Amino acid sequence: MQTAEIRRRWLDFFERKGHTVVPSASLVSSDPSLMFTVAGMVPFIPYLTAQVPAPYERATSVQKCLRTLDIEEVGKTTRHGTFFQMNGNFSFGDYFKREAIAFAWELLTTPEAEGGLGFDPQRLWTTVYLDDDEAFQLWREVGVPAERIQRRGKADNYWNTGQPGPGGPCSEIYFDRGPRYGADGGPEADEDRYLEIWNLVFMQHQLSAVRSKTDFDIAGDLPAKNIDTGMGLERVAFLKQGVDNMYEIDEVRPVLDKAAELSGKRYGAVHEDDVRMRVVADHVRSALMLIGDGVTPGNEGAGYVLRRLIRRAVRAMRLLGVEEPALPHLLPASMEVMSASYPELRTGFERISRVAHAEEDAFRRTLVSGTTIFETAVAATKASGGTALSGERAFALHDTYGFPIDLTLEMAAEAGVSVDEAGFRALMAEQVGRAKADARAKKTGGVDLSSYRTTLEGMPGPVVFTGYEHATGEARVVVVLQGGVSTPSAPAGTDVEVVLDRTPFYAEGGGQLADHGTITTASGAVVRVDDVQQPVRGLYVHKGTVTGGELLAGDAAHAEVDAQRRRAVSRAHTATHLVHQVVREHLGDTATQAGSENAPGRLRFDYSATGQVGADVVRQIEGVVNERIADDLEVGATVMDRQAALDFGAMALFGEKYGDRVRVVTIGGDWSKELCGGTHTLTSQQVGLVSIVSEGSIGSGARRIEALVGTDAYDFLTREHLLVNQLTDVVKARPEELPERVGSLLTRLRDAEKEIARLRAGQVLALAPRIAASPEDVFGVSVVAHDAGQASAEDLRTLALDVRARLGGERPSVVAVAGVAKDRPVVVVATNEEARRWGVKAGELVRGAAGTLGGGGGGKDDVAQGGGQDPAKVGEALAGVRDAVGRRVTGSA
Repeated sequence: MQTAEIRRRWLDFFERKGHTVVPSASLVSSDPSLMFTVAGMVPFIPYLTAQVPAPYERATSVQKCLRTLDIEEVGKTTRHGTFFQMNGNFSFGDYFKREAIAFAWELLTTPEAEGGLGFDPQRLWTTVYLDDDEAFQLWREVGVPAERIQRRGKADNYWNTGQPGPGGPCSEIYFDRGPRYGADGGPEADEDRYLEIWNLVFMQHQLSAVRSKTDFDIAGDLPAKNIDTGMGLERVAFLKQGVDNMYEIDEVRPVLDKAAELSGKRYGAVHEDDVRMRVVADHVRSALMLIGDGVTPGNEGAGYVLRRLIRRAVRAMRLLGVEEPALPHLLPASMEVMSASYPELRTGFERISRVAHAEEDAFRRTLVSGTTIFETAVAATKASGGTALSGERAFALHDTYGFPIDLTLEMAAEAGVSVDEAGFRALMAEQVGRAKADARAKKTGGVDLSSYRTTLEGMPGPVVFTGYEHATGEARVVVVLQGGVSTPSAPAGTDVEVVLDRTPFYAEGGGQLADHGTITTASGAVVRVDDVQQPVRGLYVHKGTVTGGELLAGDAAHAEVDAQRRRAVSRAHTATHLVHQVVREHLGDTATQAGSENAPGRLRFDYSATGQVGADVVRQIEGVVNERIADDLEVGATVMDRQAALDFGAMALFGEKYGDRVRVVTIGGDWSKELCGGTHTLTSQQVGLVSIVSEGSIGSGARRIEALVGTDAYDFLTREHLLVNQLTDVVKARPEELPERVGSLLTRLRDAEKEIARLRAGQVLALAPRIAASPEDVFGVSVVAHDAGQASAEDLRTLALDVRARLGGERPSVVAVAGVAKDRPVVVVATNEEARRWGVKAGELVRGAAGTLGGGGGGKDDVAQGGGQDPAKVGEALAGVRDAVGRRVTGSA
């Protein structure tokens, strides 16, 4: 049975059972505590934890998931993978254990010919929590014999979130793969033979304290009991397809086979090759799905993970012996099989391919430049007597040049040195820690999310947002927080977080910055609001400072948004929609938004594009945007069902979280249609003016437009006009003549610089006869060590070779000349054949000198070159060459 067919049968079955079919959410999670959707229940957490009311009583989904914590283990075994799909059915206060168990048994055991999954009931085992007699009895009722029902403890069969909140026992279903996979005795005896295929979680308890997974207090029963189940789609697929693991199912094996074909290897022949082919198969599929969800390679967040997946796949192909680009062959193989379940992959494949191919090309170039840096680092390590590449150098290779640590380890082993891997890991941990801390501080002020969840749970419902219609409004202070802790009052001068029961303040989201303004209470307190966030859905947290009076929880309040700032931000947000639509008209539908920021008077718009965008195209885009502004197009907003919005043609943007009811913002009727929760102008004319100030690449497959909006754009153009007038006065030319006149001046300047360089080079080279005439004798070796001052590396090399020739070949000779080029010291060493016969080599000498200068270098035995950071140490570096020659010829080196 094909994977897509299992998926279809799952959704059809539960739809017949009264469940709403919910489309998969994006792989990129909107939960600030998660980067990716790591489990099928993640999109339903607000409903399962009663943060917000569920829009349906029953739901089912097949959720795309991604886990990368153990990315380095992928391929080493057949159980690790990054991308997977999780089938789930959910009940929010509707049915409970009886129905959940009956549904699971019916779908699993109904014959394939009748629409079920056709598992043999005699090969199915179940587990229940130790004292869950109810679940035990319900399994008996559907036909599972008592000897195939095992009781297990909290570690295996009790679910909780790791913090106070809902929890409950769970029941798991296992399939017996047969004696050749392990011992008899059920899941308790062997979980390789008895493979878990479905987990049913019965959320029935309220936990008051959670000290660990197995140590917690149960405060009582939940007022409404929920069901959360999960079936691993890939796991069921390999059982139904009669293969041994997920790498051999129909949605993964074609990529593995393509990797084998390209490399000429046979899967199953050599373990190391098998590992690499599994890495390729897993990572290519994960990259396909991430790019399909709008992620582009970058240096942080989801973009960094995507970049790492692509580069690990490319490297694995390299280790398999494939030097040419591999993704043009591998990516289509993955798309062909995955598009049966996700048809958008086929329609968007042109964009997906461009992004992936650009990243592969960039990494292939990185391998060239990074290898040079690596070799320099290894040479410097050996020159200093070391045997291990430092953690700092390994981290720099990884962070700056994109080298995976395992590639550095492999190349280091080939070069005969080790790597301070512990030091590298420590630096990586510091970087990850900083990134996580920054993200938490932005959204939550560094406070644990549980405090916000507790706040929301104590409210009668989510905060009501009134900001689409009003910029002011009456409200009540529900909670005052200081450092994440609720307090009854806060005096003047205190930084606080305020939760109102209703608010006109827009919380940062969808690329739009938060509103600013004031909250004034009935008792006379005034709070200056500097930021608004939604750390958990439905909770608007106003961050600011009490500037007067004493703020009291429970007090009546008047909330007032800074209207001028709101209008400026709204103009920017509408301008972003205009820019997005015009970019797509000029560059094609694959040029989709990949991020934005809408701030007062300015916007930043990131979009997918692999090729360079010419300045003339940027000017055309700016011109058309301003034409649409002048057309005074109506800007409207309508709330509708998500599917209806997508059928209408509204664009859903990367990284955004959408519910079943969505807000569609239109400009000019159906000219521009986007799902958007932000604030906007009423007409395009209210935007005023858009001036694009920059456009350029921000990474593989991604570009950025930055623009000024409204009066900020007008002020910018005014300054530009003034600058042009000043330049015309200085160079005595009309505005239209400026490019030619300035170009002419620059040409003359460059010519003058070249002439100066030529004269300086002549002066340097004229020194050759004089410095060759007085070499220093170092234990029988003629040594010339000369500081040439300001000189290019090319001139120094020519000088060194000229002096070496003048010294002749009768006795051993070494020439070391140093100088400073562009504020960086350079050293060149040349040796004659007799010196090399004595064991004196230019490469060894230059590495030592360059090390003194704070850099590195290398070359051949007869001539070598290096550089550094500290020009003040040129004299010390040259003296070091003399000393090194002496140690070499006397045997003390």
